[in-house]
Amino acid sequence: MNGTQVLVVDEPFRSLWAGRDPFDAVEALHGEVFRELEGRRTLRVEIDGRGYFVKIHRGIGWGEIAKNLASARLPVLGARNEWRAIAHLTRLGIATMKAVAYGERGANPAKQHSFIVTEELAPTVSLEDFCRDWPRRPPAFALKRALIARVAEVARRMHESGMNHRDFYICHFLLHLDPAPTPAALRLSLIDLHRAQIRARTPRRWRDKDLASLYFSALDIGLTQRDKLRFLRGYFGRPLREVLRDEAALLARLETRAAQLQARYLRKYAPAEARR
Repeated sequence: MNGTQVLVVDEPFRSLWAGRDPFDAVEALHGEVFRELEGRRTLRVEIDGRGYFVKIHRGIGWGEIAKNLASARLPVLGARNEWRAIAHLTRLGIATMKAVAYGERGANPAKQHSFIVTEELAPTVSLEDFCRDWPRRPPAFALKRALIARVAEVARRMHESGMNHRDFYICHFLLHLDPAPTPAALRLSLIDLHRAQIRARTPRRWRDKDLASLYFSALDIGLTQRDKLRFLRGYFGRPLREVLRDEAALLARLETRAAQLQARYLRKYAPAEARR
């Protein structure tokens, strides 16, 4: 390690890349490409029959950084956010990905080359997919209640620790399927942490953005009013009467923000779906 390079490589990549420059070796990996953007690439590879996800950042340039800042968006400059967020959640005991390789090279944030490799979480299903048919085929009540309680617990502990996610949707919760989830034994892993922020204390603004995103993403899965109240009680850890009294302004903002997110989603995707 020096002033411009950080490198952590565990097995199997320590052996696979022995004698090679890891930054060149990671670029040479081949697999199923999930995302290819300017300056960022995500792919899945298999090593010895085991799956891994690879995210490579090559720098987005000062122009893109300026464009993000001008639109009040914090740019993602490299893999460091995800690396730090994984370590943070792991320390908290919140299930997430396991990183097996991380590298960062270059002091210029516009040209920095970085990567992170994580073990594939399998077999799993996203909560978005798991809950998709709930309006037509409601789940067992006990399982639904347990899932709501677990999501509320993860959200509360994450925010209390000073971390906010910035992409806090139910699709970024993975439900582990082996063993089959039951109300008494289920495991959820939180993923897609590349935009996460960590501070001594989570600002209310960013906490509320996370909660609005989570609420928006669960609008169409058939949750009842009781389900929503159950989440609030778990998240705030206080009697429901107190929550409804003390957080009335927040709850109104969440309804408004979720409606705005839904309207934006429909403008963006509804025309394409209608053409199918």
